[in-house]
Amino acid sequence: HEVRQGAIIKGGYTESVSGIVLMMRGGNAKEVVGRVKEQVDEINAKGLLPDGLKIVPYYDRTDLVDAALWTVGKVLIEGIFLVIILALMMALSLGRPLGLNIPSGDDFASWSLVGMSFLGLAHTFKRGEMIRVGLLIERLKGGSKQVAELFSLAVGALFIGYFFAQSARLTYDSWRFFDMSTGVIAVPLWIPQMAMVLGLGLLLVAFLDELWTVLNGRKPTYEKEPPATPEELLDRVASGGGV
Repeated sequence: HEVRQGAIIKGGYTESVSGIVLMMRGGNAKEVVGRVKEQVDEINAKGLLPDGLKIVPYYDRTDLVDAALWTVGKVLIEGIFLVIILALMMALSLGRPLGLNIPSGDDFASWSLVGMSFLGLAHTFKRGEMIRVGLLIERLKGGSKQVAELFSLAVGALFIGYFFAQSARLTYDSWRFFDMSTGVIAVPLWIPQMAMVLGLGLLLVAFLDELWTVLNGRKPTYEKEPPATPEELLDRVASGGGV
């Protein structure tokens, strides 16, 4: 008999057939995957495969593309605030001895610092680098750990949701009552306050995403693998990341 080729084991108990869609060099991954999804949905809807077989995707590259675009966009916004802070601090430090004054320079630097801090909360949380006390959860296993994680995430999401709602209300009131800054340059306060609202909103989405992940029995993305070597532990501590 001829040796069979192309068969794979699905779930460790049954055979299946796999396929890979190759994209031409220079193609747009998001557009290609979108067209592939349309064709797969059409094939499944019309029942074109024999014996009721269905095509079930097991790896979707759009998740990677979306994650990359999200990271680039977030880092770009944070980088803009960081550049503004650096430029203002340098200008203020060098300008004062020369008698040069930047109107409301301290205000703009402070607002940029607040914006960068709030917009970085969600990313820090998802990377597992936010301060998190896990003395109890780390000692739990299996279902008990999952229940504890769900409880912690649900409580955290409620608190973040409350802070988000209150900050949005504060920003709306500032816009409604025309609140202005008291510096040399009068700026509507709702503009810098929007960074706080967006940052808390993104953090709330990150909490809900982790809550859904744990609810489906998967490992939370913020939970890092323990360091394999003492050198790796030292690298994590030196980089300021979570252990």
